[in-house]
Amino acid sequence: MTTLVSYDPSTGEAIGEVDIATAQAVNEAVTQASKAQKAWGALTLEARAAAVTKAYDGLIEQVAALSDLLAKEQGKDRRRANGEVGGAVSMGEYLASEAVAAFKSQPVARGTELQYRPLGVVAVIAPWNYPVMMANNLIVPALIAGNSVILKPSEHTPLIAEVFFGQLAEALPDGVLQVLQGDGDVGRALVSSDVQMVAFTGSKAVGHDIMARSAPTLKRLVMELGGNDPMIVMANANIDNAAYFAVAGSFENAGQMCTSIERIYVDRAVAEAFEQRVVQIARQYKTGPWHQAGVNIGPIINAKQHQTVVSHIADAEAKGATVLLGGSEQTAPYIKPTVLTGMSRDMLIEQQETFGPVVAISRFDTVDEAVARANDSDYGLGAVVFGGAGVEAVAERLEAGMIGINQGQGGGGNAPWVGAKQSGYGYHGSAEGHRQFSQVRVVSR
Repeated sequence: MTTLVSYDPSTGEAIGEVDIATAQAVNEAVTQASKAQKAWGALTLEARAAAVTKAYDGLIEQVAALSDLLAKEQGKDRRRANGEVGGAVSMGEYLASEAVAAFKSQPVARGTELQYRPLGVVAVIAPWNYPVMMANNLIVPALIAGNSVILKPSEHTPLIAEVFFGQLAEALPDGVLQVLQGDGDVGRALVSSDVQMVAFTGSKAVGHDIMARSAPTLKRLVMELGGNDPMIVMANANIDNAAYFAVAGSFENAGQMCTSIERIYVDRAVAEAFEQRVVQIARQYKTGPWHQAGVNIGPIINAKQHQTVVSHIADAEAKGATVLLGGSEQTAPYIKPTVLTGMSRDMLIEQQETFGPVVAISRFDTVDEAVARANDSDYGLGAVVFGGAGVEAVAERLEAGMIGINQGQGGGGNAPWVGAKQSGYGYHGSAEGHRQFSQVRVVSR
């Protein structure tokens, strides 16, 4: 069996390795998961929730160590890593109890009720940018629904998944939760295997491949496929608030976030003031390794992604963008805070998801122009608009699953995480999202 080596993106040093699952191992895991699911699915909702909650409780004392491992492997600073790991541990019980309520049978007419039953084996394929939280949000409702789960983590963050979810697996009945490590070959084998559902967070290209591989057996799918989120700044917006959000929304997690602000359209009447304030705020951000004090922009995950970000900046420069801060002269593994203005439709930075700490700005003369450009994308995960009177009307016209008005997109509480157009196929979170991990049955008596 070959191994997968994990590297510290700040130093390039190897920090550990895991075994890569063979094709035989994938099939054996699916067989084991299918057998384990029968007994797991026969338990009551409450019994499954109690088992899942107890498993998460076993991680409470390890949050600090797990946070350091996540920070070292993925590159985010210690504070953000602690927020992700600690949040995932505490969310275990919350998601379990929320899912129990979602899966309870519901009367819909006299003698007729809706029931929510297990699908079978669910394959979860998780991303590297939030390797604990994003996997967590898919695994818990799948388990509470009575399914068994096989997790295939990203090949860029295998260690944190092996430790975090491996310990959860050990605390649950054998075969109910398993972790299979590897790259795209393992993911493709898992999708093509005898699983009943695939829950995926990642690129649009991989999402298309998963859909094609799932077609022969019509597997259930829940997929979040990234975004190219726009932000509109109206002439009557609070410029200071908009500028702070533009920078924070573009730089969070080194810009490696599916709801990162990728394209900003600002009314020409306030553009100069907005751009000046953005540069002032962006200058305060510091790049560096996860353990260095004051760092809030960590490394780009790998050399390929670093080159993608640099190429997008260079393409914008070559096509007439003005560099207000930073630029294409960047030294791996970091991207220094970069602010560009003069973004145009023909630039890669407008057309594609950059996934780096770049604020890309374009000025508009009419709101109709801004809305048209904001919507001119195959993606539709999130969108944001800052403004005063008339802001609600602008938000209504935006084509995205999550809209932020004078704040971030993504909502709060038990709102679902949902994308429009090619950013999403199905969705997760909330009672309705949890129910996508189940088979709905109508029973009449």
